[in-house]
Amino acid sequence: MLVLASSSPRRAEILRYFSLPFIQHPSHFDESVILFHKDPESYAKELAEKKASLVTDTFSQEVVLAADTVVYFKEKIYNKPKNPEEAFTMLLELSNQWHVVITAVAVCKKDVCYSALEKSYVLFNPLTEEQIRLYHKSDPCLDKAGGYGIQGSGSILVNRIIGCYYNIIGLPINLVADLLSKMQVNLWHYLKKS
Repeated sequence: MLVLASSSPRRAEILRYFSLPFIQHPSHFDESVILFHKDPESYAKELAEKKASLVTDTFSQEVVLAADTVVYFKEKIYNKPKNPEEAFTMLLELSNQWHVVITAVAVCKKDVCYSALEKSYVLFNPLTEEQIRLYHKSDPCLDKAGGYGIQGSGSILVNRIIGCYYNIIGLPINLVADLLSKMQVNLWHYLKKS
């Protein structure tokens, strides 16, 4: 049984594309204890590893999968917004700009842990304040890094992407498959029949 150390419905939905049995058990790791020091990759990787480690303490016999997604723009990290005003400001700043979405993934069991990350690049359309308000009315996005989701109605924000779409959602499945294989879990054996 796989343990998904996340409360994200989007990460769980991606895992449900496969028949691999899993449970969700959020880590409740206090992300504020990890300080950002101008390196978004190390920051995301450390967060994913800490989340996985915390849940591995509870599920020592299971493979634990954790992830952390950050949006990075102009030397600044955009995590989940604290309130609607911060979400609004994030989208205003990202309007008509390229930004980087980094998802770090950690897969652990007992004392063994593998981690890696994926980077994708997103170009937003030019957005008016009214468009941002209308978007946040349809999806407040307080549970999403950068204050937006690329899927669903959030697709109207995006002009183009370079990289992995699933990374932008929060779980780069090819990277996950690679890391799980190091734990002798072959995701190819869990393909669902159409």
